[in-house]
Amino acid sequence: MKKEFGKWLMDIAKYLATAVLLASFFNDLEEKWIVYVSVSIAIVLTLGLGLLLVQDNEKKGE
Repeated sequence: MKKEFGKWLMDIAKYLATAVLLASFFNDLEEKWIVYVSVSIAIVLTLGLGLLLVQDNEKKGE
């Protein structure tokens, strides 16, 4: 269960990165730095937590 949740969190990080890239190409964002900083923090948190959950599961031999 932890491994699947970890994979899901890593997918969310990829979707966030894709959404920001597409939004920056198609729209002229007024406060770009706020969007980039907040999404970067969200990506790092979801990716890091996802990797921790997947890594913890692999150490136990599951």
